[in-house]
Amino acid sequence: MLHGRKRFIAALTGVAAIVGVSLVPTTPTYADPDVDEVQARVDTLYHKAEVAQERYHDAKLQLDDLRADLRALEADQAAQQERVDRMQSAVDQAIAAQYEGEGLSATGQLVLSEDPDQFLSELTTLSAYNDVQAQVVDDYSREADALEIRREAARDRAKELAATEQALAEQKAVVEENLAEAKELLGDLKAEERAEMAAASRSSAPRLPANVPVSGRAAAAVNYALAQVGDAYVYGAAGPNAFDCSGLTMMAWAQAGVSLPHSSGAQQSSGARVSSDALQPGDLVFYYSPVSHVGIYIGGGRIVHAANPSTGVQVTGVFSMPYSGAVRPG
Repeated sequence: MLHGRKRFIAALTGVAAIVGVSLVPTTPTYADPDVDEVQARVDTLYHKAEVAQERYHDAKLQLDDLRADLRALEADQAAQQERVDRMQSAVDQAIAAQYEGEGLSATGQLVLSEDPDQFLSELTTLSAYNDVQAQVVDDYSREADALEIRREAARDRAKELAATEQALAEQKAVVEENLAEAKELLGDLKAEERAEMAAASRSSAPRLPANVPVSGRAAAAVNYALAQVGDAYVYGAAGPNAFDCSGLTMMAWAQAGVSLPHSSGAQQSSGARVSSDALQPGDLVFYYSPVSHVGIYIGGGRIVHAANPSTGVQVTGVFSMPYSGAVRPG
């Protein structure tokens, strides 16, 4: 488990380094920007930002798990410390009783010792170790070893938590950098050219279907997602009026009583795998490799999804992006 988490954090940091590479503008500063070229570059930047955002979601889920593990380890360590303290008290009392009236200078030194190993080493020189107190000493040694194991586990988990927090910050920076560059490119366009780009994005999406044949729990998810068509795309958002891709699918299936993680990669494990020729309305459809985008299949070869900041939530073709698989939640 520990090695798996460390590999995850290392891989996550590597993704941040790759995604953070920005495209170098090729248009001369004195030339009017070409709308098609800007659109392509903005779409690329939006995708890079989405990849980073979804990895951010993955790291956030990992961070939540690490925090829960650390709390449990710290509670276990505290309970073990109490057991060790009680055992040392029992050892102290046993030795005191053994040597009562014979001068307790050696016992006093042992009681004051804060080093369990030194305490046990000195204790073995006393005749009490070979007496009826031997079991007490053995128990103390075993519990002291168990305490050290718990301390080491807590230290390791704390280090993982710190590394994951750093990965979160790096992924968030990648999102912001790519989004800022996209906004700068769009700002260089004239108002009429920006309107042209927006119109092209809207016209490229299929019209909202009037009636989607779906029943059961999937109906609640599909109907909710379709009701959000036209809402804004915001990185990290999960409603009520703006979504990112996994935020939309998470909230849609929540209407059906199904809890999904806020991560397209993690949502891949939320149900049974479905082949592309067996898709049913409500299925989650995933894109790119590694997975960084998700939508909800609505039938007729279409999905509803939170696309990007230019288009928001829209309906589009199921194979309009590099398809990587599908699952059926529930």
